[in-house]
Amino acid sequence: MDREKEIYKVTVAGGAINVVLLAFKFIAGILGHSSAMIADAVHSFSDFITDVVVIVFVRISGMPQDKSHDYGYGKYETLATTIIGLALAAVAVDIFWKGGVSIAAWLQGEQLPAPGMLAFWAAIASIVLKELTYRFTIRKAKELNSPAVEANAWHHRSDALSSTGTAIGIGGAVLLGQRWTVLDPLASVIVGAFIMKVAVELTVKGMGELMERSLPDDVENEIIAIVESVPDVIGPHDLRTRRIGNRIAIEMHVFMNGEISLCTAHDHADAIEDLLKQRFGSDTHVAIHMEPANCPCHR
Repeated sequence: MDREKEIYKVTVAGGAINVVLLAFKFIAGILGHSSAMIADAVHSFSDFITDVVVIVFVRISGMPQDKSHDYGYGKYETLATTIIGLALAAVAVDIFWKGGVSIAAWLQGEQLPAPGMLAFWAAIASIVLKELTYRFTIRKAKELNSPAVEANAWHHRSDALSSTGTAIGIGGAVLLGQRWTVLDPLASVIVGAFIMKVAVELTVKGMGELMERSLPDDVENEIIAIVESVPDVIGPHDLRTRRIGNRIAIEMHVFMNGEISLCTAHDHADAIEDLLKQRFGSDTHVAIHMEPANCPCHR
């Protein structure tokens, strides 16, 4: 419950900042005649939506295992990560489209409205606030080992990057004059590319975990080394790993000295489980099938 409360606190704090920023950006974008700032405001709105997603799904993922979910509800946190990635992708596509339409109009000779300084200062304020929000959110994500909070942190960082591009585009359009008003929508398209990159990374990561992707090779090699450090253990095989939200699952067969008693073999299995939980967390799911080595009875 403490972990859940900490996730709530950091997410609500980020959500409050998003609400203030999206209102300010929409007003500044409309009054300042800036398509880049309006696109930035839409991005901030998507940030707020993902804050809500994190709160709802983390609450579900924190529920204890029951008859219908033998491995608990941790996958809901991974699902939240995937939804955030897809939401970012949708924001990027919207920014691409609107920026592309404005650029095409400019190429055909249409005069684009020049953005005002209000939009520029709104972008500067957004850069500062969103970068600070990213920093405290990513720190908490690491402390809490939460992929959903980490994904949300990167959503904050993408908003800071979005506002950086917006500030450059608006500043260029203001300082260089009417001929360069195209810099405003051009900046929004470049920002959209950065956002899409983050979206793809988050979505691929989330989908991989939902599709039961194994843990990285270096982690599996570490698991094997831990198992082989226990006395009378010959070595593991049929190792299977996966993530369940913020925890991992490890299942394996372990060859042991066939001359030891069943009680001793059981003690060694307990020792392996304890070592793995010390390394990867007390909530780690560990399933061990013991087999006697050099024995014709094992399959």
